[in-house]
Amino acid sequence: MTTALITGANSGIGRSAAVDLAAKGWTVYGSMRGLDKGEKLAAMAADAGVEVHPVVCDVTDVESVNRAVAEVTADAGQIDVLINNAGVGGNGVLEETPVDEYQNVMDVNLYGVIRGVQAVLPQMRERGSGCIINVSSIAGVIAALAQSPYVASKWALEGLTEGLAQEVAGHGIRVAMIEPGIVKTAIMAKNTDAPNASGAYDRAYRRLFNFYAKGLANPGHPSEVAAVIYEAATTDQPKLRYTCGWGGEELIAGKAQLRDEDWVELGAIEDDAVYAERFKELFNLDIG
Repeated sequence: MTTALITGANSGIGRSAAVDLAAKGWTVYGSMRGLDKGEKLAAMAADAGVEVHPVVCDVTDVESVNRAVAEVTADAGQIDVLINNAGVGGNGVLEETPVDEYQNVMDVNLYGVIRGVQAVLPQMRERGSGCIINVSSIAGVIAALAQSPYVASKWALEGLTEGLAQEVAGHGIRVAMIEPGIVKTAIMAKNTDAPNASGAYDRAYRRLFNFYAKGLANPGHPSEVAAVIYEAATTDQPKLRYTCGWGGEELIAGKAQLRDEDWVELGAIEDDAVYAERFKELFNLDIG
């Protein structure tokens, strides 16, 4: 029996993954900052005829993370799969985003992962098996406009995960990261800030919201990400990176062929229609 701990299981990708993995016969513990946030998870699990065990865990608090891991380990015996899913968005251009905002986003999206891995890794290393899956974003591959704090956190997570994969490969531990494109989750509804204090960055924010509006017209579903998480944990041919959701494959393929100069020149285009046309040439995505 596989035992999994999923952070941020009270909504979106985490909630869907928790229920889907439980339906596949796994013993699943879903963490959230307070048990009062787990009502929708409990209802969704009941509808599916499965059980997801709620666990209190604030990924920004190392003592909370350690307590949660100890609680799950005591109850289940061990944690086979850790899914670091908890995350927050973060809009803003670099010039006008306070450092505090970067710190807040990093505390969840990067340091939260570090806390979870450090709490779980010793038991995995001791027994010579385990799997760690970090939910990143397409914004960890390509620098989405006007999302500087979010992009910084996800690019850092990509580097962290690459290094971790090598560090633990000799201990029989699998590491993977999921890089979703646009997926319909609560984080999208919350991520509508445009702190354009000077008015100098209208173009960047406009293109940011146009991009997401296009993706949200036909977004990926959290269950799609859940299926990829399961594949990453169980496949006989594991990879480091997986993608899904609207735009995921196209943006990754385009980035692999992209010259740095083309990326910079894209930002200098003044007309939105010309920008969209060039974007489509580079990434095979229609954002017009």
